Amino acid sequence: MCESAALQDLKARSGQGRVIWGRDVGPTDANFKVLVIGGIHGDEMSSTSLVYHWLGLAMTPPSDSPLNIHWRFIPSLNPDGLFAKPVRRTNGNGVDLNRNFPTPNWARDAKVYWEQRTKRDPRRWPGNKPVSEPESRFLLEQMDNFKPNLIVSVHAPYGVLDFDGPSVPPSKLGRLYLDQVGIFPGSLGNYAGVHRRIPVVTIELPSAGRLPQDAEVRQMWMDLLRWTNDRLGPTASATVP
Repeated sequence: MCESAALQDLKARSGQGRVIWGRDVGPTDANFKVLVIGGIHGDEMSSTSLVYHWLGLAMTPPSDSPLNIHWRFIPSLNPDGLFAKPVRRTNGNGVDLNRNFPTPNWARDAKVYWEQRTKRDPRRWPGNKPVSEPESRFLLEQMDNFKPNLIVSVHAPYGVLDFDGPSVPPSKLGRLYLDQVGIFPGSLGNYAGVHRRIPVVTIELPSAGRLPQDAEVRQMWMDLLRWTNDRLGPTASATVP
């Protein structure tokens, strides 16, 4: 599946020098752009796998449902965590990338949250300053240059659907139902969704090590397309049966 995805070097490197790979699908002149990200946490392997599966579905859409969407898929934002032995949540510098984005008052709130709410959990260390990591800087560059209208961030293992930002959130994707868990200092949902007003759908798969069955993966994808068309169109110009 990795080979058939024909991923491209996005000209970015992790802290340990690994390539960050991705793939664009759809017309590059489309008015609607969606950025799909997996593997922000390296030990959530199912998130990376789901992005590969969805990439395959995007590459072979039904002939009767053309989608005028420019997709950009990044299966693993944190390859250093994914390839660590054992796999780990943080990147190569021990930073939780999903606490490293430059949310307002990061300097005031991030360390306090880490100390008081996580009890100094090393798996959730936000770093010494916002966007201190090459992976988080790369994602900010994607927002600035690709300019997505929607970001889909895949995680595990809480088995819920979260949403931040403008628009009406999806009520469900497959068997995952909306349960907005709040925002955290330095999180992608907080930064992109709340601060930059880019809708962020956060998917929490039920298991970090096991992907849902193919039928469920496809149902989640179809539900995402329907919601994108209904709530974030008509610029998406998508007709999903």
